[in-house]
Amino acid sequence: MTRNPYEIDLDKNPANHQPLTPLSFLKRAAEVYPETVAVIHGPLRRNYAEFYARCRRLASALSERGIGLGDTVAVIAPNIPAMLELHYAVPMIGAVLNTMNIRLDGPIIGFMLDHGEAKALFVDREFSGLGKSALDNAKVKPFVIDIDDPEYDGAGARIGEIEYEDFLARGDAHFNWQLPADEWQAISLNYTSGTTGNPKGVVFHHRGAYLLAMGNIVTAGMTHNSVYLWTVPMFHCNGWIFTWSMSVVAGTHVCLRRVAAKNIYEAIAAHGVTHMGGAPTVMGFLINATDEEKKPLPNTVHFFAAAAPPPAATIKKLEDQGFNVIHVYGLTETYGPAVVNAWHDEWDELEANARAQVKARQGVNYPVLEGISVRDPETMEEVPRDGETMGEVMFRGNVVMKGYLKNPKASAEAFEGGWFHSGDLGVWHADNYIQLKDRSKDIIISGGENISSLEVEDILYKHPDIIEAAVVARPDEKWGETPCAFIKLRSGAALTAEEVIAYCRENLAHFKCPKTVVFSELPKTSTGKVQKFKLRDMAAAL
Repeated sequence: MTRNPYEIDLDKNPANHQPLTPLSFLKRAAEVYPETVAVIHGPLRRNYAEFYARCRRLASALSERGIGLGDTVAVIAPNIPAMLELHYAVPMIGAVLNTMNIRLDGPIIGFMLDHGEAKALFVDREFSGLGKSALDNAKVKPFVIDIDDPEYDGAGARIGEIEYEDFLARGDAHFNWQLPADEWQAISLNYTSGTTGNPKGVVFHHRGAYLLAMGNIVTAGMTHNSVYLWTVPMFHCNGWIFTWSMSVVAGTHVCLRRVAAKNIYEAIAAHGVTHMGGAPTVMGFLINATDEEKKPLPNTVHFFAAAAPPPAATIKKLEDQGFNVIHVYGLTETYGPAVVNAWHDEWDELEANARAQVKARQGVNYPVLEGISVRDPETMEEVPRDGETMGEVMFRGNVVMKGYLKNPKASAEAFEGGWFHSGDLGVWHADNYIQLKDRSKDIIISGGENISSLEVEDILYKHPDIIEAAVVARPDEKWGETPCAFIKLRSGAALTAEEVIAYCRENLAHFKCPKTVVFSELPKTSTGKVQKFKLRDMAAAL
């Protein structure tokens, strides 16, 4: 074999090799743009110098408390400034941040505290009851810190040993934090929703967080003047990594304690918001807001749509109001969004409905994701790029999780064949764009024919009186399964099940049409995904 001279003469050196970490972005932002507003929360304004100093104080206080390398720091809080500070302070000392879903119950969070071996727990006072229930259900006894958010005006017991600002005051604003020794080191722990059995702990590393943070900026075209409104929960994949992304360009975070149409429109108008994101649920808030709640947009607002595939009709309605929808896709295991519907200028010339259909496709890999593929999960062969042959969507690259905490079996299964298996079913189009068709467990098999629930839902969303729709399999003696549609109507609308079925038969092959229609509220996760397992149970019980 020919000797490679470069392997010997050019070794790694501190001058040319430093671990990648998103913490570096905040340090630079504070040095280059110290007076730029970093955080807005109600009347509160903090610049980057203050933001960085507070993160260092918090890191110092945690270190003095004995928290360090590999220790888990948990937090139960909404989208408030303390959540942003924890995203930097915790990894500054080599610890791992575990943000808890505030819509889960005490026993589940108690399980997470035990599984992650939490050494400290920060609890916003509004959720003190949840925090206490979680602690009562946990074996670990973490150090507990209360957070008094000035924008919260309700009651809430104190369950901690100290309040957040008092704890911060113990720290050193000039604390000399260190880069991680290895960029593969864990930075955060995020639990999957756990719809069946206990949730799995997804481990992110510094390198992946650094790259996805950069990927968000490139994908969104963000600049120093970008203003990001927090409508994505920071507890969900670390806010799709935007908690760290905004420091790349020294942009402004606008915290939003409660995500509601009135609050969103007021924040956009008051602060010149340029970017925000959310599930179709948040899109629905904006589309269905009352005239009293809506305010004119001061500029184009770029909306990252993810968490559940948005129907084309929903995209069109939101863009008709002046928003620009950027369709992204990913999973907790891919640090949130890692696939984008990268736009082509010529698509702007398409008729509005056709344009929305193109935008509804999930798209192509982020520049920081090495590869995305649609493959047969049994043979691992790529499916044809014909837009019809279905396979499993798979990921490969540096923005795929480190693995599942304490679960080598699940990690091995997820990475089988050298690709991360998403569990999502999709097709690959000739232009290399992928399009989801269903979760593998959500596909409906009726009389031997595969029916995509997403395809049926897309038609339902186009009906002017339907604001939410979900389709699941209902057991059937003759066909095995038939589609069952759960629908929420707009206020004042009156549709019958027969009218809904007739509408579908006008727009779909008849075997794909719902045989059953139920009018009801749709159960959702905290991130806006419809809980189809609950709907399947409801359909089976009909």
